[in-house]
Amino acid sequence: MPGNTFGTIFKVTTWGESHGKALGAIIDGCPSGIKLDEKDIQTELDKRKPSSSKMSTKRKESDKVEILSGVFEGKTTGMPISMIVWNKNAKSKDYSDLKNVFRPGHADFSYYLKYGIRDYRGGGRSSGRETVSRVMAGAIAKKILAKHKCKIIISKVETGDLKPNDSCGGLVEIIVKNPPQGLGEPAFDKLDADLAKAIMSIGAIKGFEIGAGFRVAGMLGSENNDEFEMKNKHIRTKTNNSGGILGGISTGEDIIIRFAIKPPASISKLQKTVTIKGKETTIKIKGRHDTCIVPRVIPVAESMIAITLVDHLLRQS
Repeated sequence: MPGNTFGTIFKVTTWGESHGKALGAIIDGCPSGIKLDEKDIQTELDKRKPSSSKMSTKRKESDKVEILSGVFEGKTTGMPISMIVWNKNAKSKDYSDLKNVFRPGHADFSYYLKYGIRDYRGGGRSSGRETVSRVMAGAIAKKILAKHKCKIIISKVETGDLKPNDSCGGLVEIIVKNPPQGLGEPAFDKLDADLAKAIMSIGAIKGFEIGAGFRVAGMLGSENNDEFEMKNKHIRTKTNNSGGILGGISTGEDIIIRFAIKPPASISKLQKTVTIKGKETTIKIKGRHDTCIVPRVIPVAESMIAITLVDHLLRQS
């Protein structure tokens, strides 16, 4: 199954399934000499853990990371960094009733179409649990960005109304402050194109915007154009409808990203579906599931943004 590696220079490969023995990440291309220990990774992983909120899954995993390679005496060596998190609290029996049916809104059907087999235990590779690996890699990318005084912050979070036995989605805006200038390549490796791919590769994301985003469709050119000015002896833009990216290349202005997160597909309402043999039936999803994953997607999105920026930053060196 290809498609498990992201990046050109800073390459991140993730592996593992929701109910497998473990999940992990391998990072190739990380510069040497960066201070790194397991606490740096754990801090980011803890942001992704379920909260005590009623919206969060009751599956509680410690997600304790182990660094297996690529770090010596507290610094990266330039060799591949391998990290692992063991699954400790999987309950595969919760999914036994779903072995031969396709869950609405999940990847069950499409995986079966493509591979002729699927891991029905929590969705296997299509599960949101795969994002543990992304957050591990993102923690390292954030360390590299910090050396360039670049910071990723959350600007806005909105969630839908949650109703009994159902789920809801939301909208998130993230701003990259002080991004390096000149990141991005014409024509197919534009920075905004790669950021879109990075964010849209997260399973729950269904919409993506840079800068003014879809609002540009109703704007005039005179309204959308960001005029230039001199500020503290630097060329800046008066407005930032471009979201800090022109022609696919970063200008140094804030990179403004918005994305829409769908409602979790696992709900306890009765739904119509079809079995593998084509028989129509109904199901009610059991098990431990988030009813809103917006808070838990945020650290994943931050990680994917950081990984993308670092990959482009290393292309400049």
